[in-house]
Amino acid sequence: MERLRELLQEYEVIFADLGNSLEPRPIPDSRLPAPAPIYIVHADVGEGMTFPELKLVLLTDSDLFGGFTWAVPRRREKSAASSFISDLSDLKVGDYVVHIDHGIGLYQGLRLLEVDGGRRDFMLITYQDDAKLYVPLERLDLVEKYRSGSGMEGAKPVLDRMGGATWARTKTRVKRALRDMAEELLRLYATRKMSGGTAFSQDTPWQKELEDAFEFEETPDQLTALAEIKRDLESPEPMDRLLCGDVGYGKTELAMRAAFKVIQDGRQVAVLAPTTVLAFQHFNTFRQRMAAFPVRVEMLSRFRSATEQKKTINDVQAGRVDIVVGTHRLLSKDVGFHDLGLLVVDEEQRFGVAAKERLRKLRASVDVLTMSATPIPRTLHMALGGLRDLSVIETPPRGRLAIQTIVAPFSDALVQAAILQEMERQGQIFFVHNRVESIFSIAAIIQRLVPEARIGVSHGQMGERELEKVMMKLVRGEYDVLVATSIIENGLDIPRANTLIVNRADRFGLADLYQLRGRVGRADRRAYAYFLIPDEETLTPIAKRRLAALKEFSDLGAGFRLAALDLELRGTGNLLGAEQSGHMNSIGLDLYLKMLEQTVQELKGTPSQPEVRTTLNLGLDIKIPESFIADESQRLRMYKRISSIATAQERADMEAEMIDRYGPIPSPVLNLLNYALLKSAAERLLIQSVERKADELWVRFHPQASVDPERLTRFVRRRRESSLRPDGILRFRLATKDGDLFEPIQNALQELQA
Repeated sequence: MERLRELLQEYEVIFADLGNSLEPRPIPDSRLPAPAPIYIVHADVGEGMTFPELKLVLLTDSDLFGGFTWAVPRRREKSAASSFISDLSDLKVGDYVVHIDHGIGLYQGLRLLEVDGGRRDFMLITYQDDAKLYVPLERLDLVEKYRSGSGMEGAKPVLDRMGGATWARTKTRVKRALRDMAEELLRLYATRKMSGGTAFSQDTPWQKELEDAFEFEETPDQLTALAEIKRDLESPEPMDRLLCGDVGYGKTELAMRAAFKVIQDGRQVAVLAPTTVLAFQHFNTFRQRMAAFPVRVEMLSRFRSATEQKKTINDVQAGRVDIVVGTHRLLSKDVGFHDLGLLVVDEEQRFGVAAKERLRKLRASVDVLTMSATPIPRTLHMALGGLRDLSVIETPPRGRLAIQTIVAPFSDALVQAAILQEMERQGQIFFVHNRVESIFSIAAIIQRLVPEARIGVSHGQMGERELEKVMMKLVRGEYDVLVATSIIENGLDIPRANTLIVNRADRFGLADLYQLRGRVGRADRRAYAYFLIPDEETLTPIAKRRLAALKEFSDLGAGFRLAALDLELRGTGNLLGAEQSGHMNSIGLDLYLKMLEQTVQELKGTPSQPEVRTTLNLGLDIKIPESFIADESQRLRMYKRISSIATAQERADMEAEMIDRYGPIPSPVLNLLNYALLKSAAERLLIQSVERKADELWVRFHPQASVDPERLTRFVRRRRESSLRPDGILRFRLATKDGDLFEPIQNALQELQA
């Protein structure tokens, strides 16, 4: 109402305000002197109507501005969770694993052993000479599944010797090489940070109005990512954030909110898309979403004539355009900006070397938001290494169903059945055939198999007008089947298209197949993806593994894990070179990335401290009983996740999730949750071990522990029968309440840390 009142005042329209009452008021007699005043009424009406006899027109906000402005979303907090985590859910007996202290070994399954009068779960790992290591499952934070990073399929690492010096030497060598590489990369990124950017203003009422007009409820991940993007924009340092989320998970909505925030400060926004079709779709989406506001959105692509492009370029340079959407045409030398504030890049990996070089120059002082469903290994690697900021949207929108994925040899009967099944439910079909020279032959075969189907053909060599015409017919539902090359893989949003058939799927990369599959399943009905292959005997090992991965990762939100697998299959490319790939293979991908992150933090000035892994021996039952979680792989995964708990909030979130999934939590699992939190607190204090002896607690500090001597002295004085021994062991009596050990230990550690 306030927004409308402002507009009416600008145009000097006579209006009568009936106030904010939700109750309908009687409209006065229409026999008023011209011009008749306009009445603003707050009411829940979906669309407008006319009453000719009353000479009355009722207009709603959606009639005037488009969109859905009455649906105010509920806000929910995101639970803390790590996105790129080797959760061991796919670990099988015989797989290689990496123990952070002992190196590469073979996983031999779980064992239930008698320890201190109780039975506990252990992971059995074997090393050279059949040496056995039993790892308590509460310490799975020390174990990762071994994954190579070189792209060498089937390469087997050498088993380490348990207790030998080889593993320590290997880690030292890798750390040294990592430091050299990270220093070089940080120099490049430091130049960007020092160049300075713009600190954009806090949210305005218009920003809230735009966000409240979103017709869906935001997912928790969307809200978290939005907060991170806004924090970056409001910071004086230039933003360089990678927004990673599955197709259809709302990345574009966040980009539009960021763009709107920037243009309210008088700056311009450029949105870069890899294909003409995707640029056209973004153009329409941005324009419709911002129709209620004085924002000018234009497009530069093959869908525009030379005259239209020239006019748009002139208007962009003069500052008359707020948002310009385009393909690589935006990066041409003749395109200049009046005052560019934000660059949004969709699927950066689709651009060529020259375009990326131009992007690199643009990045110098402009805020950049890169969107991707499956980020390329280089981008993913840099994000994980702390060299780029990363936001991940993993939560699926409400009502979204996972895509049923079928890998099968090509057959006429299968193609016919898949198309007819989709047509029977009034849906549309994408048939991907990535050979332009034979695409019309394939279309003819489909027409023969399903004579009643209306078939369209599109490929990248078509003229822009012809391509636009085909795509518009598809959007309007005039085609049942679109036979196309991989031109459709980027961002095309056709909610009725819920069956995808890919011919010769073995010729596509993992990220390409995943992007193609993302073209379906964007509505609330079950979608099907058929990947057609020749006989399986003819497939290469990597092609087999790609297709197996797609079937395995058919659940919602799997894009980020697929990108990680892509990093493993394809290797880290020229970011690292052959030498770094060798280092990665020697310690495994997960540990390599962890060490890279640590190295980057050290170089950024975060003080390093020795690695201490606290041993807790409290004589308590800490396990997940089979009666609570029967499935072994789920139990293993939960052990792994619990072992990584670092804060009280993470512990509370994990407890709430387990209650939701498995029911009331037994006391051994509660002990395990408390154990993980206590371990994390002890490791921050560089405590090597915490041991319970009768009613006493013995705490052994690492020689480099930085506990304040005065605080330690006060601690000893306050507690009777406590002492600090010369060997670094602190002894004190435990004052337990109702048998609860964890609270007094936690309080003691907080007292030492405070």
